[in-house]
Amino acid sequence: MEGVVGETEVLIEDANKLEVDPINEESGINAGEKGEDEEKAEDENALSEDAEALADELAKIVVHAPVAEPTPREVFDPAEFPSSYKDNLPKEKLVLQYADNFRRQYVHLYRDRKPLFLNPLNEFYIDKLVCTTIRPTQLPYKELYNWDGAAEFVADYLNFQTLDPPYELPKTLLSPSTVLKRQKGNCFEYSTLLCSLLIAAGYDAYVVSGYATRETCLADESREICPMLKKKEETKEEEKKKEMKKYTVKPPRDLRSKFELKQERRRQEERKAEEEKRKKEEEERLAALEMPPTDPLHGLRIHSWVLILSGKREVPESFFIEPFTGLSHEVDSSNYLGIESVWNNVNYWVNMQDCSDGVKGLSYDLGDCTMWEYMFPGVDKHLLQIPETEEDLMDGLDDDEESKDDVEKHLDMPPSWVEPLRLSLRDFEMRCPQGKKTKLYKRAKLEKFAHYLLNDGLVSRLSVYDDKELTDLVLVKEYYAHRKDKLHTRVHNHRTGWVTEYFNPGRVKCVKEHQYKASQPGPENERTMTFHNDARVDGLVKRIETPTEMTEHFKDRDDFLFYKHVVFNKRQKRFGPQEGSSSANQRPILKMTQKFHRNRSKPANCDIAELIFAMSEDKIFLTYHTEDKRIASSTGEFNKPPNWEEKGAVLAWTPEMHQTFQVDPNAPSSKQVELYQTLLELLKAEELCRERLRESEEEVKEILDERTKEESDSELEISVYDTERNEKAKKHRREMERLKLEEKMRKQEMEIDYLAPFLAQIGDPDKISRTQAYKLKEDCLADLKQRLIDKANLIQARFEKETQELQKKQGWYQQNQVSMQKDDEEEYLNYCSEAMFRIHILELRLNRHKEMAPHKYMALEQKLRSDNRLSEYF
Repeated sequence: MEGVVGETEVLIEDANKLEVDPINEESGINAGEKGEDEEKAEDENALSEDAEALADELAKIVVHAPVAEPTPREVFDPAEFPSSYKDNLPKEKLVLQYADNFRRQYVHLYRDRKPLFLNPLNEFYIDKLVCTTIRPTQLPYKELYNWDGAAEFVADYLNFQTLDPPYELPKTLLSPSTVLKRQKGNCFEYSTLLCSLLIAAGYDAYVVSGYATRETCLADESREICPMLKKKEETKEEEKKKEMKKYTVKPPRDLRSKFELKQERRRQEERKAEEEKRKKEEEERLAALEMPPTDPLHGLRIHSWVLILSGKREVPESFFIEPFTGLSHEVDSSNYLGIESVWNNVNYWVNMQDCSDGVKGLSYDLGDCTMWEYMFPGVDKHLLQIPETEEDLMDGLDDDEESKDDVEKHLDMPPSWVEPLRLSLRDFEMRCPQGKKTKLYKRAKLEKFAHYLLNDGLVSRLSVYDDKELTDLVLVKEYYAHRKDKLHTRVHNHRTGWVTEYFNPGRVKCVKEHQYKASQPGPENERTMTFHNDARVDGLVKRIETPTEMTEHFKDRDDFLFYKHVVFNKRQKRFGPQEGSSSANQRPILKMTQKFHRNRSKPANCDIAELIFAMSEDKIFLTYHTEDKRIASSTGEFNKPPNWEEKGAVLAWTPEMHQTFQVDPNAPSSKQVELYQTLLELLKAEELCRERLRESEEEVKEILDERTKEESDSELEISVYDTERNEKAKKHRREMERLKLEEKMRKQEMEIDYLAPFLAQIGDPDKISRTQAYKLKEDCLADLKQRLIDKANLIQARFEKETQELQKKQGWYQQNQVSMQKDDEEEYLNYCSEAMFRIHILELRLNRHKEMAPHKYMALEQKLRSDNRLSEYF
């Protein structure tokens, strides 16, 4: 057999040697002809000198293609993480095996579906189940207790990273605690962090893995309206039908033609339908123009978001939360194109429903096994099985009794391997990376800033534009916080030039709203001020000012004044030096008008409704309130006397100075004296109105000056509990600590030296002899003994004095007991009670002193024996 194989190999080698290459043979035959053709081609391809020079110049241009550098792998310090990040517990390994078995069955049964996001790698490239990556933690901030606050915080606090490539699941999933520290993550890390916060807050929240549009995956909101510009849905209150009482007057019959009313309603409905149709067509046309370009990866872009089911926390309907924006969406939103799976910290569910029409019509009953396939049998979404007959019900009871003996055990979810989430107050208040974040919307730009980041307290700025390129600025809304001047919002309309400022309660002048022209911020220009009238003494609600007019509105005044209007004249040009008084430059007044509410304590003919001071005409016009049974009002007109401006002058009066119109012809006419008194009162009212007007002008100037100072040097309010930012509190605390330390040092320095006075008597020697030591000891003990005896004598003297006074008082009582009044007897008894109390206290003090004196004597003797200066001699 081996010989046959060897002969065969030799024959194959000989055949290879005898083979002739047909290509080489052909090339050999035509070698002569090819040489001639090449010589002709070389002559034709010969370059001219200019062409060679051009080739040399082009050869100098050298380009180098960039080399794609691999994405650097992020490295984490193992010392900063617990062991759960770097290894799996036995139960975690068992759950991973269970999940791997679930994955193999899923792939075998559904070969056309994408792989599931089950066990990505963590920071240290250890397989971890996505359910155990969720770490429910409730942070100590009330803003995170509701879903909208938590979603907004996650959207602002993190910077998003897109999936690369966008149609593949990520290989890694970092823990929520690491994501909080890095302040960046992909959509799955966003959703895991948000779901951890929501589950801890009591919501039935789930992480969703599915597909979304390009704009959603890239957080592109340039075609969406800014949420701050959307009008809040106004809740329409149902009008309560008036109950028809039995004895109410019937309304008059409607004599209009029903046919004409019906035709009019039909015409209005047609016009309304036509208008709505036109608006709808216009909206469709604009939407078609603003449609984004076609996405080649439509339906393939992987995305993750959060699902909140109804039930817990009084959520009426299920909804989605987009983690990149923090906004809620309906469960049939067109932004999401399909769902592969959902999970929480308890279980994992795979969607078994058709998503050819996106997420519309999907059922989120996770207990329905035909719609959702669960991974772990111990699911918290149980099916409600209703027994059909009474026998089934009894069988169910028997089954329950039997199940107590034989309980089926299921594999449950291990605890989360992630350490509890931690977020300092300073990081929470920063909200955004580096404290600021910018979002672009449809014809709008929103800038967010951390609290206390900017000196003026700005926390957000919304800029509205008229074009998509964001170049034609229309409106700017600025929102402030923690300002001492109570400013919280400023709106600047660049088209009209109007600036509107809104203030919180607490300002000195009680300003609530201030609207003015940006080009004319000074006094005596167009402006409108609104006040907190409840906090003002004069009840001022609004003040409207123009260069020639001022209007004030009041509320809840004792004099029933609710309206005041003043018309000014132009200032006259004066030549020469200006007078020093400020009143010389005031605007001249043409007319002042006051309006009053009805005062029911006065008759309508005597209750003034409108009072006009015509300064230019030297007249005063009065209009009284209309009586209930009248349709016209009484009026009056007074002419001012010629010398009305002279102080202390007697005003002349003539009947021609007054004209009146009485609605009631039978009413008695006023006497001349009464009219003269009325004129004097009106002149006083005019002077008072003029003074109030000048005060209003000064108040406007003071408010504007104060606003100028506040804008030039903005101060922010800092809570006394904010120890990091409150410099005053820091300074006060350091001062208190310094004083406490100084007091302690002073006490140590001033500690009583019981040998100091006796050492001074012998001249404070550096070295004490034995004789001096014995003498110091005896003198010190003798001095203490004498002081103890003196103190005991002092207490005894006070005791004897109180006893003598009590005996004397008792003797006086015995002598005057018969003629003594009841009050004197009560006074005597009170005195005796107090005296006995003082005597008892002195007796206790004396006994205690006698008891403690020997111990004090022995303690001093022991101190003297152990004193460093005397211890060598004792």
